[in-house]
Amino acid sequence: MESFSLKCIVAGLTFALAAGVATAKDIVVGGKNFTEQQIMAEMTSQLLRSKGFTVDKRDGLGTAPLRQAQEAGQIDLYWEYTGTSLITFNKVTEKLDAAATYARIKELDAEKGLVWLTPSRANNTYGIAMRKDDAAAKGIATLSDLAAKINGGTGLSFGCNAEFYARVDGLKPLQEAFGFEFGRANVKRMDTGLVYQALKDSQIDTGLVFVTDGRIPAFNFVVLKDDKGYFPNYALTPVIRKEVLDGSPELADILNGLSAKLDDAVMASLNASVDVDKRSVEEVSKEFLASQGLTQ
Repeated sequence: MESFSLKCIVAGLTFALAAGVATAKDIVVGGKNFTEQQIMAEMTSQLLRSKGFTVDKRDGLGTAPLRQAQEAGQIDLYWEYTGTSLITFNKVTEKLDAAATYARIKELDAEKGLVWLTPSRANNTYGIAMRKDDAAAKGIATLSDLAAKINGGTGLSFGCNAEFYARVDGLKPLQEAFGFEFGRANVKRMDTGLVYQALKDSQIDTGLVFVTDGRIPAFNFVVLKDDKGYFPNYALTPVIRKEVLDGSPELADILNGLSAKLDDAVMASLNASVDVDKRSVEEVSKEFLASQGLTQ
């Protein structure tokens, strides 16, 4: 009887350990609702599945809901931008360089149970873009040039998403920093993806873009130089819940390996493959991972 009981206990412990391993291999990967984030969520999901993880991908989320879901333990992992955590999540208003930004958010988010892994060289910061020919004709190369033109009486329209319109590092403080104002009637709010087409079709004169977006070179845009260093660094970085990383520490090497392959040119090319060439996110992700030797 004692032998039978001992066997039951041993079997139970073995099952519990096995269940714990299985749970540690279950990862919920999140992503936001624009192309670059959809690509990163898909690439991460494909990469982790190739390493034996079971992945539940949940992309298409807004910035705030995604972060809230991660802090609540509903999302284990997603790729965030350093500047977003610094300003939006942690309310830090002082100007910091890239290294200081990363160090600060790594420390602050650790208190929330989140681990920032190695940042990529892809800095998807905001930019203000114009059609290249139009910018040249108007003599606008920098944000200060833009401000001077508007202050001189040139009426220029601006397209941006609703988030940037309201952000603490968004439109209003940008105008204050450079000393100009588009004027309420000249600001057109629209979905992020529509800004590029509207600018291409001359429906707006200037537009908010992400500098790694592949439509910038494809549509012959120019990003005006941020000559006052207004926009912070937005290094694309994998962020994971500490509890999950502790359960599967190999995730750090896997994700850092992918991060090391990314820079501005790579992300612009990947984004263009989807937004310009109309290839699927799944196909583009699979091809890139294989080309970099990350999967077979």
